[in-house]
Amino acid sequence: MKLDSKIPEGHISKKWTDYKDHLKLVAPNNRPKIDIIVVGTGLAGASAAASLGEMGYNVKAFCYQDSPRRAHSIAAQGGINAAKNYQNDGDSIFRLFYDTIKGGDYRAREANVHRLAEVSGNIIDQCVAQGVPFAREYGGLLDNRSFGGTQVQRTFYAAGQTGQQLLLGAYSALSRQIGLGRVKMYNRHEMLDLVKVDGKARGIIARNLVTGELERHSAHAVIIASGGYGNVYFLSTNAMGSNVTAGWKVHKQGALFANPCFVQIHPTCIPVHGVNQSKLTLMSESLRNSGRIWVPKKKEDAEAIRAGQLKPTQIAEEDRDYFLERRYPAFGNLVPRDVASRAAKERCDAGFGIEANDTNEGVYLDFSTEVQNKGKQAAYAKGNHNPTPEEVTKLGKQWLEEKYGNLFTMYQKITDENPYETPMKIYPAVHYTMGGVWVDYNLQSTIPGCFVAGEANFSDHGANRLGASALMQGLADGYFVLPYTVSNYLADDIRTGKISTDSQEFIDAENNVKSTIEKFINNKGSKSVDHFHKRLGLIMWNKVGMARNEQGLKQAISEIAALKEEFYNDVYVPGSADELNPELEKALRVADFIDLGQLMAMDALQRNESCGGHFREEYQDEEGETLRDDENFSFVGAWEYKGNDISKAELHKEELKYEFIKIAARNYK
Repeated sequence: MKLDSKIPEGHISKKWTDYKDHLKLVAPNNRPKIDIIVVGTGLAGASAAASLGEMGYNVKAFCYQDSPRRAHSIAAQGGINAAKNYQNDGDSIFRLFYDTIKGGDYRAREANVHRLAEVSGNIIDQCVAQGVPFAREYGGLLDNRSFGGTQVQRTFYAAGQTGQQLLLGAYSALSRQIGLGRVKMYNRHEMLDLVKVDGKARGIIARNLVTGELERHSAHAVIIASGGYGNVYFLSTNAMGSNVTAGWKVHKQGALFANPCFVQIHPTCIPVHGVNQSKLTLMSESLRNSGRIWVPKKKEDAEAIRAGQLKPTQIAEEDRDYFLERRYPAFGNLVPRDVASRAAKERCDAGFGIEANDTNEGVYLDFSTEVQNKGKQAAYAKGNHNPTPEEVTKLGKQWLEEKYGNLFTMYQKITDENPYETPMKIYPAVHYTMGGVWVDYNLQSTIPGCFVAGEANFSDHGANRLGASALMQGLADGYFVLPYTVSNYLADDIRTGKISTDSQEFIDAENNVKSTIEKFINNKGSKSVDHFHKRLGLIMWNKVGMARNEQGLKQAISEIAALKEEFYNDVYVPGSADELNPELEKALRVADFIDLGQLMAMDALQRNESCGGHFREEYQDEEGETLRDDENFSFVGAWEYKGNDISKAELHKEELKYEFIKIAARNYK
């Protein structure tokens, strides 16, 4: 199906400059009459709520955590991209734009990505003004480091806790607006449905997670900034509470869901240790600046390491396979995440994995070369031109500690291994989701008045996100896009007045949520919610994971449909609805994960190509690289909800047209 009325064509290919000088803004003295709901207070949500509060709107902000400071944005470690060219290495807005389109395997919308690159520099200025403690060079200028998929240094960072520091900056701005009475914060509240009145988003039904009470909240516009859906795999680097419920409820109300099969597998995560594990831990991609990834060249060495008979430090340099440097000499260890992840999987599938877990999956991230190089540089800078090996090692480790100390400490606490002395063990894991609710250039979904920001939308990353671009997108949406576009939409609502929560639409929405909750509470099943979530995760990882094929995807679709039926018949939710009930929370979220998992498999099945995070085994070249089909699949796959049977969902296609970038094979060699 070609582009149709479900996707408003006029909103797709516009440039930022076509809009920003001609918006119908609402005069400040009229804004107190207008209410806005923001769901999710990570970077995108907190920055949006703070910005809109600053503009004079009445903002209601909702998060299921006990504080916005606990949003999963704090887990971002490595940095945030911006085209500042502080290193004088040839960076520019166009180069950031080009790298992002190329990194996304030419499956991103050109106009949105260019706007993102345009405002990236403003983000850094905004955050510095808020007091974010970015790392600085000796002379006091902000420092940069490299990330995957680029050959310039454009990533600003704050040690290994960039996301946390950025969120604290946004939270301080949000707290100021709360103190001024412009933002009202609803902690421990979860959105369970979107309310539409006359076709427009006019409010939400939220559950107070402490008391269990259902609440109606009205507004003139609703912003969904609730993050991604990586936890559909059960094991991921996401916080255990991260979920897709807000985005999925919007989808069920008529918003299209785009590119659900585009899931990012992060190459540097601590490997799975056992079947009872409930979460995986990310080790920042910034570590690939200094670490070299390798496995033994000989299978017998890998087997001896897994058996505990050999240590990695005993493997001679000539017996190590630095496979990323071997396969991709131009980028080496800094290839994009999807490329690095598939390369690690290929080595482990071939029997060279080094971790003694159920699947023997793991590779080394080794810092010994960097210790020697930085140690010699540090000694020379101190005037010692003939340092001893011990002095070099000591100074090199000190340099690593200053750069990555908190990450190394975290790794050691989890694994009980010292990464200064022995290489880290890493393996790819589910991390980020490029798909999400479809939005136009204004970040508005196909439901008027419902805007979607950050990871919850699909708009900027195509089939693969470059490292350090998530924080960039979240703050760009919140600080520099939504204040314009939401105001433009609300200009027609200044005479609407307060939206009543007593209308039939709110009553019906609340009753629907209540009915769903009662079914779970009254269902006398025999298995826990986690039982079903783990089974869903195994189906997703094995058949809709790093590598996919037609047979596996068809099996996944039917297996998830059967799992859904069993889930509703046999899940057991203890407790009652009118109290703090974490199991009920999980049941409602897993129900949405099951539906989304089936849609992800359907989307992967229809996309007969390999691109970015979507790798179909049938579509690869002789060297195992992706084979895109630009003639038939250069489109955004946007799905329309057609009822409880997910197999009935209807696919709409937004054609991708590139005016300023020439589509080419993505080559990092």
